[in-house]
Amino acid sequence: MHPLLRTGIRAFTLLSLLSLAIPVFGQQTNPVYVDKQGVLRWQKGNAEANFFGVNYTVPFAYGYRSHKALGLDVEKAIDQDVYHMARLGFNAFRVHVWDTEISDSLGNLLQNEHLRLFDYLVHQLKQRNIKILITPIAFWGPGYPEPDIDTGSFSSKYGKQKAVTEEAALKAQERYLEQFLKHVNPYTKLTYQDDPDVIAAEVNNEPHHTGPKERATEYINRMVSVMRATGWTKPIFYNISESPAYADAVAKANVDGVSFQWYPTGLVANRTLQGNFLPHVDKYQIPFDTIPQFAGKARMVYEFDAGDIAQPIMYPAMARSFREAGFQWATQFAYDPMATAYANTEYQTHYVNLAYTPSKAISLLIASKAFHKLPRLKQFDAYPADSVFDVFRLSYQEQLSEMNTPAEFYYSNNTRTKPVNASKLRHIAGVGTSQLVQYTGLGAYFLDKLENGVWRLEVMPDAIPVSDPFAKASSRKEVTRIQWRSHAMQIVLSDLGQSFAVDALNEGNRYSTKSKGGSFQIEPGTYLLTKNGSKRKDPKGSLAHLQLSEFVAPQPHSSDPYVTHEPIPEVSAGKPFVLKALVTDITPQGKVTLLMNNLSGIWKTIEMKPLDVYTYQTEVPADILTPGLVNYRIMVQKGQDDYITFPGNHKGNPHAWDYYQDNKWQLYVAAENSALEIFNAGKDRNLMVYPNLWRSDERQLITAEKPGQLILKLSNKDLNMNEHVLGWQHYFADKLEGRRSELAEFQKLVLRARTDSKEPIQVKVTLISTEATAYGASITLHNTMQEMAIPLSALKPDKFMLLPRPYPGFHPFWFQAAGIGSFRLSQIEKIEVSLGQGIAPEHYDKPYSFEIESIWLSK
Repeated sequence: MHPLLRTGIRAFTLLSLLSLAIPVFGQQTNPVYVDKQGVLRWQKGNAEANFFGVNYTVPFAYGYRSHKALGLDVEKAIDQDVYHMARLGFNAFRVHVWDTEISDSLGNLLQNEHLRLFDYLVHQLKQRNIKILITPIAFWGPGYPEPDIDTGSFSSKYGKQKAVTEEAALKAQERYLEQFLKHVNPYTKLTYQDDPDVIAAEVNNEPHHTGPKERATEYINRMVSVMRATGWTKPIFYNISESPAYADAVAKANVDGVSFQWYPTGLVANRTLQGNFLPHVDKYQIPFDTIPQFAGKARMVYEFDAGDIAQPIMYPAMARSFREAGFQWATQFAYDPMATAYANTEYQTHYVNLAYTPSKAISLLIASKAFHKLPRLKQFDAYPADSVFDVFRLSYQEQLSEMNTPAEFYYSNNTRTKPVNASKLRHIAGVGTSQLVQYTGLGAYFLDKLENGVWRLEVMPDAIPVSDPFAKASSRKEVTRIQWRSHAMQIVLSDLGQSFAVDALNEGNRYSTKSKGGSFQIEPGTYLLTKNGSKRKDPKGSLAHLQLSEFVAPQPHSSDPYVTHEPIPEVSAGKPFVLKALVTDITPQGKVTLLMNNLSGIWKTIEMKPLDVYTYQTEVPADILTPGLVNYRIMVQKGQDDYITFPGNHKGNPHAWDYYQDNKWQLYVAAENSALEIFNAGKDRNLMVYPNLWRSDERQLITAEKPGQLILKLSNKDLNMNEHVLGWQHYFADKLEGRRSELAEFQKLVLRARTDSKEPIQVKVTLISTEATAYGASITLHNTMQEMAIPLSALKPDKFMLLPRPYPGFHPFWFQAAGIGSFRLSQIEKIEVSLGQGIAPEHYDKPYSFEIESIWLSK
């Protein structure tokens, strides 16, 4: 293993471990309690207690198997990941224990490797002052994403539904809970009850109740009773949002709190979702406030995430909405282990890791700060007004989460914001460049003040996206490339001045330099920055629950050059444009070349120049951009005869006589005054549809009158679903990019569509902007395919569907921004077509359908 990967955790002495542990309140093993108003409070001082962090699964299931398959030391992997959790400032950990891997069919606890590793994880979390909420029962098998297996446990035998209804299953759970809670952790020498860092428990994970409500309450009370009989006196939570029809039964039960989840953008889209999803997290709506017994329950969020979204802006907005709703615990699901984050195989729809998704990780740090700082139940204005709240700012356009206080300044992307008081800052963390730190690398960095004139700097290696992290996962596929490079950094802090020493701290790192004008070269690692004349009083020491010399970062999974490029679908004829690509693992002597030809016989070989460390660009000249089709490739040359060509990642000289690879990107060059297609059923498959329409006769791609053309058909036997609407959304901002100079000339939106109903029907066509403003108009469809034009001037402010559908399903379905301004085509990014608005309830029982062939803008 590379020496820079060593964390030093194993070198902790017993004394240093004890110095990191949280002080215990005498012999108090219950540090928190729930008061009569349902507020979670510290026993000492009675202040509100708030916890924010992550779920993490390496001791169990695929997390465990994947690490063993890679031949890794699982304990060391846990050490490394827990360090990153502490580095991000989390103080909460939760996971649904895979009971199926640590129990038999009768509920007896098995003393095995999974339980031992879970106890080891608990022990390591304690050293970092991270509090633990345990969910002892998960119900399901350990297979995902691989095929499931029967482990012989009670969960394998009864499954989720029978587990809460059959007497034998209840007895097995009672036996298991008793033994689990009496189990002594071999590392802490404590039961979970006696461990002051284990602060609460949730009975089980996502129970699915059926049958009489009284039976549900009885089940909960029996589980709580057996837990209490073991001596457990800490708060006990139970899920109220998984089976919302049983909310009153849960509220009546003998629990101290209720647990919720939030997946506001759905799950498993099999692709990265594009567009502004901040309206999806505008508010956490709780529908149970009218239940009398609900009022006295503490509220926690056991799992949350904005699934399939790479943007670093969602987490702080979710934290704000959680506090607005009164939550005091929130744990993201799930933090990706560093060892497998290169492929995002842990849970395909989730992806966050400090090394591999630095911007998202910093946004999660900012979310933690917001969760702790914002008052419980404080109300905020609706989006977009709530993009700036307290000391926090979110920007979809800038892809930026930000926190700005006199002591702390954090940002998830380049920012121009001026720190409120740079001279008083003690903590800085970010990705990219700010007024305080200019940095050319693509990893996260942290600056922490130790004393006057002395700071600790931690720099992570670069993380470069190379493929869609939310597409079908495989351990053989790399989604993010790690690269260790030296980069230029400039730090502008009056406390350090223009000249300061930079000395490596982490094991195996011998780098040392001095800044000039605050500028210096830096490589990944941890460093002591010392102003001239300053001396560190404690040269070893620690920072909160981190040792100064600790550093954890992955080595590259691959070192072959790779090109990441998103083609522009269409450009204007005769107008040059800039073509860009990310190129990794190329030497300074390497060369990147664009090979391009159109179908009129014009060929171009154009050298691409570096814009920054990884971005290469060139201007495509106007003379090759004649109306028609342009093919192009990007060739990376590392040495004299060392070529790799993209797309396809093919080795060999593409100019050689026997080079037969023919992968190419294509670019459509639009003729003057031509239409701009924004949807074509034959090409655009990544739609968001409501309802899900799983049946083969509900969502279809059928052939059209035009040869080679397809039609998207949505149909349903009635409109008696919750929202009484049938529709879809499509993101098309990428199709506007190459023709932005023409956007002001387009005057009409044209649809080629029909219905198979005998009677004409009305559908709503809505354009949605980057600012989440919507503009709609209705058109009438007949049972013959027709072209129907809507003047853009006829579009009026409107609402739009929040798709994918948020989960749980009791969250808002429609969104309409306040104070909508004038329509601007340049700001539009999505189109929505829906059927159902305006249909009278007495007509819901009829079958409905509509078919769309294509949609375009015309001049």
